[in-house]
Amino acid sequence: MTPLWTPLPGERRVLYSPAWFVPYDDWRRRPLAAGFTVALDRWDGAAWLATTVAATRTPSGFIAYPGLGRRREPATAEPELYRARFESAGYRALYPDLTAQEPFAADRVGKEFLAYPYDDTQPPAITVQPEPVPLLPGVAYPYPPGTRLVRGAVRTATGAPVANALVEAAGVSADDGSPWRERTLSDVDGAYRLSLRFPGTGADGGRETFRLVATERPGRTGELAIRLPDDLTRTNVIEIADQ
Repeated sequence: MTPLWTPLPGERRVLYSPAWFVPYDDWRRRPLAAGFTVALDRWDGAAWLATTVAATRTPSGFIAYPGLGRRREPATAEPELYRARFESAGYRALYPDLTAQEPFAADRVGKEFLAYPYDDTQPPAITVQPEPVPLLPGVAYPYPPGTRLVRGAVRTATGAPVANALVEAAGVSADDGSPWRERTLSDVDGAYRLSLRFPGTGADGGRETFRLVATERPGRTGELAIRLPDDLTRTNVIEIADQ
């Protein structure tokens, strides 16, 4: 790895960050400033290597890496690939940017970015904008008391657990027709815990039906129809299969 530039005493130093991340609680829809840690890895051309570079939390709640990419001779240096991994006991980070139609894949384990070389006179070739990082509820998420929850597991046809599968339920509000969506990520054992704050179909008859969808990657999904309140106390297993 190219050594970082060390300024002389009193020397002016310009810092850029090659990434700006905005972690937020996906369930509560608000920025999150605590309750997680961030680890940074560097790609060496063959494997990801853990670094000791600590993230900086800005006053506005962003996660940044000021100084990463600074070089003594940036014109002859190449950009380096990094990934930031968000870890928490109560959350699981959703890394693909689904709003930009990036396909979900359960094996994505970090936010990847390039650190372009720069110095005081030559800025990085590309500057970046803040990027949201949705932190979805994990199985240990502190839902408020009284929240309606369904529990279950994501499995393959052979019964193997599927870790980090995206589990979703969606519908339309009967009151105003606005769409709603609940989502979570399964843990390392394939377990999930999903809130259902909105009524399902057939709610007027005393029973509600929901369709749960689990995704491992494009072409590997599973579905399960559940009925409440009957299935609230059951382990609702969603089986992943090739489509």
